[in-house]
Amino acid sequence: MFKLLCVTNRALVKEDFRERLEKIASAGVDSIILREKELDEEQYLALCKGLEGLPIVPHTFVEIALELGKNAIHLPLSDFFKLEEREKSCFQTIGVSCHSIEEARRAEELGAGYLTAGHIFETNCKRGVPARGLVFLEQVCKSVRIPVYAIGGICAENIHEVRERGAAGACVMSGAMLCDDPKEYFRKLREGL
Repeated sequence: MFKLLCVTNRALVKEDFRERLEKIASAGVDSIILREKELDEEQYLALCKGLEGLPIVPHTFVEIALELGKNAIHLPLSDFFKLEEREKSCFQTIGVSCHSIEEARRAEELGAGYLTAGHIFETNCKRGVPARGLVFLEQVCKSVRIPVYAIGGICAENIHEVRERGAAGACVMSGAMLCDDPKEYFRKLREGL
């Protein structure tokens, strides 16, 4: 089953952040990766505690994820490399961001449960940085046995292309954070499949 994930960016949200995430959750996303890089640990913990009951996957903050009893976490590759085996064993699922075939293979070898690979299409979040493209996505998907989720510039008009290249799902950020109606936004994404 093709999954839809959402990665957060509070800076883009024009309404109450929890309200936005509630709307996204009710639109049927599989998980919401809480990627709020500008927050320190104390701020991140407070934010997480304000989002209880939502399908949140913490990003980067391992100790906070453990403190909150979360069974999943998403990490940048460099943080995943530093993760100790005892910490890994505390999570059912560890997602890792990768940007090359070599990174994808290494993350799988070290026990990643899934990967995000990108950015696939041009996106305002990576303005001026060339997209890695669909060939890259297909190569990553073929080089590992774990699920790969495409990220970067995914929309209703191109989501079918990432599925056709072997992705197990797609991660969206800007569209989900900026759209007027998350339910309609995710409905159109599913229609695009």
